[in-house]
Amino acid sequence: MQYNRHWRPIAIALGLGLIAFNSHAQSDAQVYENAIARAAQICPGHATERTSPGVRAIQVGALRVLAQRRFTLCPDRRLNADTPAVWYGEVGVFAWNPEVKDAVALLTGKVDAMTRKEEFPPSTVVWKADGSEAKGTTVPMFEPRPRPVSR
Repeated sequence: MQYNRHWRPIAIALGLGLIAFNSHAQSDAQVYENAIARAAQICPGHATERTSPGVRAIQVGALRVLAQRRFTLCPDRRLNADTPAVWYGEVGVFAWNPEVKDAVALLTGKVDAMTRKEEFPPSTVVWKADGSEAKGTTVPMFEPRPRPVSR
């Protein structure tokens, strides 16, 4: 009986730990769907056909890091071809112009680099089409999608 008494709390703790882990574990497909759903709530330029290719190009591990930090990926057709990708650090949003040919590849590289280092500047960072940072460039301000008025 002594043996059972010592192992019971450990077994209970392990069981609770597994339950907590499983409740947070999501399939890769669910991570992608959640990122697209978050974009639908936050991004004024969201449309599935514009958002999905950009989100699905990001590695799932990077998407998990973004989700933990509640960061969002938003398509933004207001960004021009010279500066097709932006990090809005104040609001935790990566934006890209889905109509610019290599913008998704640029976005993918920048998200990958920033999530690996887990370094997200608090200010806005703008990237040129060649991947270099565009200092002193003006881009449209990010404004989240307005919430519907409840009746």
